[in-house]
Amino acid sequence: MKNKVFIYFIIGILIYLVDIGLNSDEEKNIYISDQEVISLINAWKSQVGREPTDNEISRIINNLVQEEILYREALSLGLEREDKIIKRRLAQKISFLKQESLLKEPTKLEISEFYKNNKDNYFISDSFTFTHHFFSSDNINSKERALNSLDKNNLSLSKSDPFFLGKNFADISLEEINSNFGNEFSLYFKNPQINEWIGPYKSSFGYHNLFISNYTPGFYPNINDIYKQLEVDLMQVNRDNAVSNFIKEVSSEYSVIINPDLKI
Repeated sequence: MKNKVFIYFIIGILIYLVDIGLNSDEEKNIYISDQEVISLINAWKSQVGREPTDNEISRIINNLVQEEILYREALSLGLEREDKIIKRRLAQKISFLKQESLLKEPTKLEISEFYKNNKDNYFISDSFTFTHHFFSSDNINSKERALNSLDKNNLSLSKSDPFFLGKNFADISLEEINSNFGNEFSLYFKNPQINEWIGPYKSSFGYHNLFISNYTPGFYPNINDIYKQLEVDLMQVNRDNAVSNFIKEVSSEYSVIINPDLKI
């Protein structure tokens, strides 16, 4: 890096000027570490794509000093109080610190136990592939039209109405079916008849004739197939627990006072 002597000279001058300007009060001293300067310069290099000049380094350090001065003056005026954004940011920061203190990756045994205790969270739901013909409740006699469209040869003959999500659905779960057609629609997929036209069934939008061409029963995946996901999830649980445990440890040191006459 260019002219390190010049850089440290600039840092020394800035610290001296700040020290003089703040009446040499020890609480007013601003100490800038080598690591802090190097970190800022590296960040500048990654953004700009080249080494900074001596003048640019001076501006980087000067901006840091000015920011620190403004920060301390803001604190002295109590500007951080009752500021929800600052409170939230500081709360997030200490949460991150507590989370990142858990650097150890979980063992295979821990992951296996985690899967055993949380197996239902990884259950792969039943899935269905089907076609439907839709008869909108906005049109007259939608149910009769749907009934009349089914003939004895298990065909759906009448011209149906357009459905906003289309006619064909592949490998979707019962939850997705309810999301697309309404909360009760998945009931029609219990003990499904395969490769036959069935219906009509009422949804939130009208009536539907269904042709279910494939059904895959739900299952628990093999642990090896989702091992990486389990590892990520367990580490996140451990991080969350670290924050919760920290809050439990220090919460006894605080008293919470709420106005008992407050009406909400």
